[in-house]
Amino acid sequence: MKPLTSILNSLPPTKVIDAEINLSEYTRVNLSASNKELVDAKLETSKDFEEYIFNYLKEKNAKVAFGGYIEGRFLYQRSSIFLSEFAPERNIHIGLDLWTDAGTHVLAALDGKVHSFKNNEGLGDYGPTIILEHDIENEKFYTLYGHLSLESIENLNVGDNFKKGEKIATLGEASVNGDYAPHVHFQIIHNIQDYWGDYPGVCNTKDLNFYIENCPDPNLLLKIT
Repeated sequence: MKPLTSILNSLPPTKVIDAEINLSEYTRVNLSASNKELVDAKLETSKDFEEYIFNYLKEKNAKVAFGGYIEGRFLYQRSSIFLSEFAPERNIHIGLDLWTDAGTHVLAALDGKVHSFKNNEGLGDYGPTIILEHDIENEKFYTLYGHLSLESIENLNVGDNFKKGEKIATLGEASVNGDYAPHVHFQIIHNIQDYWGDYPGVCNTKDLNFYIENCPDPNLLLKIT
């Protein structure tokens, strides 16, 4: 049986946001702790961060900023869900983010069915989240779409089928998406275990090797670069 990474590599490119936005209008953004400009900006609110993202897009003459897989970030320090007295701080992002306008269409990356969905409420969490289940070459795996609008999960049912490229959701605003600038967190998950409508999107250094294995780089599928 082929490893999941080989299957993903062999598939044609796909998109998870508005298909009309050309890849030439995407630009990579560095939100890691190594970005001195970001650190110096001392962004304290989602509004501050949204201004930073959209100023960056304007500067790059782009519509979508993307990146973040296995990126160490300080963004999560404002939320208690990433901190624990029993484990290292969770600050390594294990999905790929695509930052653009609230209301932008979110698309199914591949043919699949709804595995689960949930509104993960709370500062720093996903907000409305959809997980699709896929079966390709007898390999079952999942794609997660986080930080959606509330409307995205209102009339959804477990088992609903979607075709590749079909609209499944829209991007949420900060008031519902965990208090972030609008974006979709897109993640591939091999073994979802018992998670339902949720799965860790940020890990600590101790668990990083596990998550790299279980959550391969989404760009293997999207092929943005």
